[in-house]
Amino acid sequence: MDPIPIVLVHGTRFARGQWQPQLAALAAEFPTTAVDLPGHGSRSAEPWSLDRAADVVAEAARDLGAGPAVVVGHSLGGYVSLHLARRHPELLAGLVLMGASAATTGPLTVPYRLIAALVGRLPADRLTRWNDRLLRRLYPPEVVAATIADGYAFHTLPIAWRDVLGRFDAASLAAVTAPVLILNGARDRVFRSGERSFARACPTARVELVPGAGHLANFDAPAAVTEAVRRFARQVAEAR
Repeated sequence: MDPIPIVLVHGTRFARGQWQPQLAALAAEFPTTAVDLPGHGSRSAEPWSLDRAADVVAEAARDLGAGPAVVVGHSLGGYVSLHLARRHPELLAGLVLMGASAATTGPLTVPYRLIAALVGRLPADRLTRWNDRLLRRLYPPEVVAATIADGYAFHTLPIAWRDVLGRFDAASLAAVTAPVLILNGARDRVFRSGERSFARACPTARVELVPGAGHLANFDAPAAVTEAVRRFARQVAEAR
């Protein structure tokens, strides 16, 4: 059985360093890479667009050179991964949606539009200090050091959120024919809110919860998230 490639896609304001807790462990078994989306990390100067973000993930999958990939997307990266499924379905062997099974349509998006507008008005250095202190207080260095070193894409957050809001709901999964794992932190009440409808919309989808974890499940329970992705990738590879 040939190992299946894995592409890891970070969430809002973070960059590829978000996957520090998973990258080495998964790379020991699978061809694995983590990307920086436009406007984030090493691509900080690149303008954001949802199409370009999906293309960056597609390029990473092709660069691994082992055929279609399992794409693991967290939060913003999960919605980018859903857009990849629309734009480059031939590159998707399996999809892991983490913290991205809430619809981005309807009146419940209003608070997120307000937050995006507020972030755009606050000084980036102040937001950076707040984020650094929060991550250091909540998590050990081996989990968040790479995220802190990457910095934060506060300048991209408002436009990225505006691009995603209004575009995704359970129907976004309906056309996905690859296996889907909806992987959520058990305490992530907001971004779990649509998981049942998302799962019903896609016959290949199943839901798995990470006990005790919130929205940043791969920080809250690194080993459990790594094992869930590893197990799913093995299942996808066996079914090929």
